[in-house]
Parts: sequence; C-alpha cells; structure tokens
Amino acid sequence: MKVVGRSVSLLIGASLLLLPLTTCVVPPPPGVVFAPGPPPAARVEVIGTAPGPDFVWIHGHYRWEDNHYVWGAGRWERRPHASATWVDGRWAHHSSGYYWVEGRWK
Repeated sequence: MKVVGRSVSLLIGASLLLLPLTTCVVPPPPGVVFAPGPPPAARVEVIGTAPGPDFVWIHGHYRWEDNHYVWGAGRWERRPHASATWVDGRWAHHSSGYYWVEGRWK
C-alpha cells in the first residue's frame, strides 16, 4: 500500500511541475516587430475637451521605430456605435523581446 501511495504522490508532484509548461501561451501575431527592452514610462498627456459626446480618448503610446522608441500622441476618436468601449493597447513580453498589441473597440 505504501508503494502505491508514494507513486501517486510522485505522479501528482510531477504533474504540478509540468503544469506551467502546458498552460495556454498565446504567440505574438505574425509580422510583429520586437523591441529588445521595455518601453519608457508613458508620458503624461493633457486631455482637452472631447469634440463631441460620442468621442473617446485613445491614449498615446511608444512604438518601436528605427531601433528606438518613438512617442505617438493620444487622440480623440469617434465611437463606432453608442455602446462601444475602447480597450487600450499594451506592450507584451515574449522571449524574443517586447511587442505592441494594438488597442481595439469592444
């Protein structure tokens, strides 16, 4: 009985060690450009008044261009429909470096 209990314990332990290797890892989309290091801290932007009630502020962000980060200012954008919400883009880390995941309307 002890041998079976120990075998089960070893099996469970090995499964727990392998669990991180089997979790779903989303690969970057094809054609992305990798930056070797993380972007600088986002700039503080002064957001004025929206041009209308159906506009949403899209935050500025750094993009990787010609081997360095370049700031792209934020902007107002009209909602595609009344209930649309904006999901901000983000920098994601990958073994090849950092890459930008575009924001989108939801």
